[in-house]
Amino acid sequence: MAKIAYILLCHKDPDAIIAQAGQLTAAGDCMAIHFDASASAADYSQIRQALAGNPNVAFAKKRIRCGWGEWSLVQATLNALQAAVDQFPKATHFYILSGDCMAIKTAEYAHRFLDENDMDFIESYDFFESNWIKTGMKEDRLIYRHYFNERTQPRWFYGAYEIQKRFGLTREIPADLQVMIGSQWWCLRRQTVERILDFLRQRQDVIRFFSTTWIPDETFFQTLVRHLIPKQEIDNRTLTFLMFSDYGMPVTFYNDHYDMLLGQDYLFARKISPEAHELKQRLGQLYASEGDTFDISDEGRNLYHFLTSRGRVGRRFTQRFWEVGNTLGSERELLLIVCKKWHVAKRLVDQIASETNTPCIEYIFDEQETPLPDLGGIETTLKKRTRHRRAVVRMLFEHFGEDRLVLCLDPANLDVIQDFCADQANTRILEIECDYSDDYLKGHAQRVGLAGQNSSDDSIARLLPTLRNALGYESEQIRGTRNGGLYHLRETAERAENEVAIAKFLDLGAEQARAVMKLDYLFAD
Repeated sequence: MAKIAYILLCHKDPDAIIAQAGQLTAAGDCMAIHFDASASAADYSQIRQALAGNPNVAFAKKRIRCGWGEWSLVQATLNALQAAVDQFPKATHFYILSGDCMAIKTAEYAHRFLDENDMDFIESYDFFESNWIKTGMKEDRLIYRHYFNERTQPRWFYGAYEIQKRFGLTREIPADLQVMIGSQWWCLRRQTVERILDFLRQRQDVIRFFSTTWIPDETFFQTLVRHLIPKQEIDNRTLTFLMFSDYGMPVTFYNDHYDMLLGQDYLFARKISPEAHELKQRLGQLYASEGDTFDISDEGRNLYHFLTSRGRVGRRFTQRFWEVGNTLGSERELLLIVCKKWHVAKRLVDQIASETNTPCIEYIFDEQETPLPDLGGIETTLKKRTRHRRAVVRMLFEHFGEDRLVLCLDPANLDVIQDFCADQANTRILEIECDYSDDYLKGHAQRVGLAGQNSSDDSIARLLPTLRNALGYESEQIRGTRNGGLYHLRETAERAENEVAIAKFLDLGAEQARAVMKLDYLFAD
């Protein structure tokens, strides 16, 4: 059965560290602690005294002064790792944590998971080929030597960097290594850790190289594991759930995140807010409990992105250069059918096409598989269509040889709607207003990744009002797009009322409007 040795890197909050160590060792696991040498000596003494009687807790023999982006973080990890290997011979796995991490599954679940998955869990992507590094230095992290801390010694850091660049003082990467990069939060099997430690005793050149790279905690273990372990024994992911904001800052979890965290397909989460006392208490009690089951929905990242993006309107401040002066033509009519329930709009345009012979295109800017004629390749991807949307629609007019065209759009595509309404063409909008049952909204949340198949009823119940408000907000924004040329087809309206709306929208006679609206199942789900 799996037995985990936790490698804890910490530098503050001794009470929290003592509690964390007690919680994680209560179920039979163990822990090796490295407490930053630059932190309070009194705090370290408090931790040592409080945990002195716990046989499942060890301390790194040598403490290191740690700095962000420095080799010191890797050396601290190695010191704690060696202590764990020496003092816990029955440990089967080694899992790195910080003081901000807490378990979001029980020990029972974690042990069973590791028993069933004989893998090393470490995120590792090709340093040069992947897009893991979004901004800043890439190759220069490796080929130049970095002796100073970029945050505490910026003048020295960048001064030494510029001198090396000016005089071409580059160095070679060890020839037999393929440098990898990924999250520093990993879980490795004992045989893997022992191979790494043996390898380092023989390869001081590797230590010398990484000790002067920048941010080596994102490359050192990631590279060595890939170098020493067959790829089929590596699961390229971390078991610690963490998210980053749009600004690249770690997302912090609070008391009301408890249910969401338990539904993620991870064993731990970071960062837990120091002020989230209730969350910390509940998670602390969770690890040692037995018999718990977990409904894995894994919607956390999508849900976070959705909720934090609400209300961000007007992301584009000017037209893109390829759209300036690009018009459909004042003699043309563009008829936009806007509906969140795509199947309803598709039924309607089928009727319009069959009864009026007006060219109709379904969700061209929302659905990759929308049937389209050959437009020279611009139609092949959603990204191309959206980027050159006026050009695409102009080519559709030309392809059909008509001055009237019907398009379906999702109401979330407000910028597309606004763009066409600003064109010289005669643009009219038909908004189809549907009823949204709780079951439909639940299915919608699952389709767009805001909820999983196993999301709890409580999580869904909290999400539904937000979804309803979001749909209402989209409708409100569409109404604000224009004063005239906006018509409404309502599920709650009488058929005669909807026939009047479709007649005005399509400029039809009463008989043709009745023919278009003759579907009894138009709004059926």
